[in-house]
Amino acid sequence: MSRTGRTGARGEWLARDYLVQRGYVILDTNWATRFGELDIVARFKDVYVFVEVKTRRGSDTEAALAGITAAKHERIIKAVYQYLDDNALGEDADWRIDVIGVALGRGRAVIDHVEDAFDW
Repeated sequence: MSRTGRTGARGEWLARDYLVQRGYVILDTNWATRFGELDIVARFKDVYVFVEVKTRRGSDTEAALAGITAAKHERIIKAVYQYLDDNALGEDADWRIDVIGVALGRGRAVIDHVEDAFDW
């Protein structure tokens, strides 16, 4: 695995741990469709939460959070609808898309969680 791949995998692991500590139940990770991948699918109370994780090396999450392009946004939405369809949840299910930015600095990680991150 490349350094970039290891960085991303580490960020996703930290994001999962962060969510579990806050009461989220992880349903799926790295769920793939023809549109792309959903990094984390979780439930928090009665809400399905689709989490995009962006990880960068550094001391803050600004660059990681800036990594969500318009094209990525569109692919994530299509993947969410595919997940809802494939799992017979229907479009009436209560759901949202969150973004977690992870910065891997010297010996520590910084995590920023943006709930309902996409402006509809």
